[in-house]
Amino acid sequence: MTLIDSKRPSKLYYFSERSSLERSLSLGEFRLSPPAPDPTMQHATPGHYLVLGLMQSWDGSLFDTQPRVDSYLVVHDAEEFGERLHKAVQRMLPNWAGIDAAISYGAPSPLGKVFSKAKSLAGEDEWRFAWRPMQAGASVHPVVIKIGSIEDIAELHSRND
Repeated sequence: MTLIDSKRPSKLYYFSERSSLERSLSLGEFRLSPPAPDPTMQHATPGHYLVLGLMQSWDGSLFDTQPRVDSYLVVHDAEEFGERLHKAVQRMLPNWAGIDAAISYGAPSPLGKVFSKAKSLAGEDEWRFAWRPMQAGASVHPVVIKIGSIEDIAELHSRND
């Protein structure tokens, strides 16, 4: 049996456009999407999943590398956030199984390809929430989920804060 450290970090960071993050903060609105293929890894398609990735540490360089990113959320209670997120997804997608864990960089994750990325991407320091359909052949399309306001566990910051 492989032991996997799946203890959530104390904080998570979510970078995006301010207008999107305002909806995330007030409505708990997040977009779950199939993961983008990692061109640096063989067999980069991680299967049929929907994912949401947040960072485990603050990284101001995202403001320079992603021109549309102008703000970020600090989730001060990652445990509570994860529980709310999983409950909301289960209500919306009842026949899906979910898990979350840190991405493994440069080595295969025991959780599979969806939790594995190239070593060159280690600076992302991603914590990933992932769901897969429990029925084979189910179609996988982006979904917008609303978990309710997270203003009690998160706060919004601008690039210059």
